[in-house]
Amino acid sequence: MAFSQISAILFDKDGTLFDFSASWSGWAFGVIEGLSEGDTAQKARLAEALQFDLGLRQFLPSSPVIAGTLEESADLMMPYLPHLTFEALVAYLLQSSKHAEMIAPLPLSPLLDGLAQRGYLLGVATNDGAASAHAHLNRAGILGHFAHVLGYDSGYTPKPAPDMLLGFAALAGLAPERVVMVGDSTHDLIAGRAAGMATIGVLTGMAGAADLAPHADLVLPDIGHLPQVLAGAA
Repeated sequence: MAFSQISAILFDKDGTLFDFSASWSGWAFGVIEGLSEGDTAQKARLAEALQFDLGLRQFLPSSPVIAGTLEESADLMMPYLPHLTFEALVAYLLQSSKHAEMIAPLPLSPLLDGLAQRGYLLGVATNDGAASAHAHLNRAGILGHFAHVLGYDSGYTPKPAPDMLLGFAALAGLAPERVVMVGDSTHDLIAGRAAGMATIGVLTGMAGAADLAPHADLVLPDIGHLPQVLAGAA
């Protein structure tokens, strides 16, 4: 796949800019602990609903939480939390998620600086909430690198629908084929293909290369390999 026509790079956030398991497992464990209120059986039920391994304190690779929205996570837990409204649970998840500690797989600022200096417009399209995404990117010191940051609640249908990606292209004033979607999940890559974009998978999420390869033009260990790949296409 030649990337010589690419003018913009659209990143997923969780599992792409940040290592998914390192960033979200601790948050999820805390959410399960808090919502179970010391009830061991309730804790087990919530963990099973989210497909979260309490012993290992990490998500199972099959967990729908990995590529889903916080509203989808709330849907999974609602049957076990009858004392909460759906709106209250979503609000709790959104608020707590803003404080999750994001762990990057590599130094992000030098990488993003280099890409911007080479003329690439940068953006983020995440199934996390927009406010949470802004908080995480700001705390990591990289928010200013992105022209547009879109979340599942930014007015677009979440991935794997292509709407958010097409929205970014429209905001950037670019044809979709001038954008490469970089993500760690099949949701990201399916959305990218549906939008008519080039797609690059990375292995800093929970999916393996065999999962991503059918939907990607290229699979990389992490986003640190992007400059070399794009330079080769110039």
